[in-house]
Amino acid sequence: MILIEAQDLRKHFGPEPVLDGVSLQIRPGERVALIGPNGCGKTTLLRILAGREEPDSGTCVRHRHAHLGYLEQQPQFAPGATVRETARQALAGVIALQTEADETAEELAAAVDSEERDRLAARWDHLQHELQRLDGYNLDHKIDRVLDGLGFDRAAHNQPIATLSGGEQNRLLLATLLLAEPNLMLLDEPSNHLDIAAAEWLEQFLVESSAAVLVVSHDRYFLDKVTTRTIELYRGKVESYSGNFSAYCTQKAERVLVQRRTYERQQTEIAKAEEFIRRNFYGQKHAQAEDRRKKLERIERVEPPREIVGPPMAFSSAGRSGDIVIKASGLGKSYERRLFANLDLRIARGERWALIGPNGCGKTTLLKCLLGLEPPDEGAAELGHGVSVGYFDQQLAGIDADLPVVDAIRPPQREFVEQQRRNLLARFGLTGDTALRTVGQLSGGERCRAALARLAACEANLLVLDEPTNHLDLWARGSLEQALRQFEGTVLLVSHDRYFVNQTADHLLVVEPDRVRIVEGNYDDYVRLKAAAAADAAGEPAGELGPDNAERQRRAASRPQASPPTAEKAARRRRRFPYRKLSDLEADIFAREARIGEINRLLAQGETHRDGRLVKQLQTELAEQQAALSLLYEHWEEAAELSR
Repeated sequence: MILIEAQDLRKHFGPEPVLDGVSLQIRPGERVALIGPNGCGKTTLLRILAGREEPDSGTCVRHRHAHLGYLEQQPQFAPGATVRETARQALAGVIALQTEADETAEELAAAVDSEERDRLAARWDHLQHELQRLDGYNLDHKIDRVLDGLGFDRAAHNQPIATLSGGEQNRLLLATLLLAEPNLMLLDEPSNHLDIAAAEWLEQFLVESSAAVLVVSHDRYFLDKVTTRTIELYRGKVESYSGNFSAYCTQKAERVLVQRRTYERQQTEIAKAEEFIRRNFYGQKHAQAEDRRKKLERIERVEPPREIVGPPMAFSSAGRSGDIVIKASGLGKSYERRLFANLDLRIARGERWALIGPNGCGKTTLLKCLLGLEPPDEGAAELGHGVSVGYFDQQLAGIDADLPVVDAIRPPQREFVEQQRRNLLARFGLTGDTALRTVGQLSGGERCRAALARLAACEANLLVLDEPTNHLDLWARGSLEQALRQFEGTVLLVSHDRYFVNQTADHLLVVEPDRVRIVEGNYDDYVRLKAAAAADAAGEPAGELGPDNAERQRRAASRPQASPPTAEKAARRRRRFPYRKLSDLEADIFAREARIGEINRLLAQGETHRDGRLVKQLQTELAEQQAALSLLYEHWEEAAELSR
């Protein structure tokens, strides 16, 4: 069965087509990523599939059994309701069944006629069956589970919607969609306003759900955990790839390589033919030249490869700071509750620190206290000698919305001519007329890149970035990751993007409700520490995460390096690690990889999808096999390290 099918969709905004002959299908149980650079038409395609917008041409057919749920980026709610009341409205159909069942029971108790009693009894039995199927007697528990999972504490359940922030309203809209339990979800940036814990909860919810999902997201960890197929939308065309985003990256690179070789080979042949025609068209070999000219006219031209690349971002610092960039001692801050206390911290030149933690835990407040932008209640923080700070605000308040972009990035107290500014903007993907538009006319992603360009123009030796990836697509995030890794100064950032943190940070400040933890290492190291702590508490060896022999080596080599472990730490890791031979681990890995390949081949066959139960079993097993394989990969890495 096909839940939704689009054929030859076309849509124009201005002269350029946003969608140019797009066709796709979504089947029951599929979890599909829709990816592409900002502005390529992903939201437009979702809106057409959801029936919220009409294409210029083409068809979109929804199966009569498709119960579609669409998560928009701009939520709208009825005024006056609370969070919990709004969540209950998503279950209106189940609540109506409860009401009908209660009314039927009352009528049955009062009925005298035997035929009427039989009719009412049959109706009541049917309603009970439906309520059990829909888990209708656990509605409060379902509401609590979803609201809690998406980061609403119990006090917020009775909060009026009018008092919620924009991010909280987006989370509530997502909660209502999940509670409605559609069998086809169209999700536009569902993890945008989620902290790490809520994003991980949503990932697990979607993996365990039997619903089909088509999701737009720029969160690599989310896409890798949730999706089993990837559709790339670029320049109006779509291409489909099997597997999650990491699998897409591998397949895409292979396709581009083949396409480039084919294109270059044909271009060489065309150039030779054109040169032969030019030299011989008016000579003795005119007939041969004419024949080649006709062949050239008939030849089917190979298109150059469709390759998406991020802008070539880069940061430079004007001067070198002292050895200690930030020093804090006994730092504490409270508002209605204690945010942090007794924090001692030293950030050295060249280190890259990331602050992570749940929404509202005080990350931005801690950042401002460390920079001296907000006074602490206790203790002190100071910048080191020769430190110059460049600050990226998540609200983008530091860049004037009324100025042309080329003027808005001009740093104060520095000679920076227009051509230099244009060259800098080009490094951040802002070229041509875009540089002359006012900042307020830019899209969210463009404005974010303009703010990053302004940060680069400051040439500070301490870059402070508060949620810098919020409006960036996957390719721009990759460019920013590389730019920060190559930056010779010091970096301090706040982010909920786990992949971004993992690629850029070598130290973490984990802000928790009762403490701030310092972790030497990146996000992978933090996950391993948490797993080890949980395993120690349970008295079991820690399972760990990570992908095939060459891929293991590549990931280990490319991972940002943490500070080398002390002898004591290394000894602890050796005691904790469950001793297994590398050959045994590799045998297990190869067996898992073979089974995953077999499952993917089965899922790629059309006839498999005729059996919904089989599809669900295969997808469940695929998720289990991938999780087990990830554990084996990390065991292999650590075993290889300890065997050196």
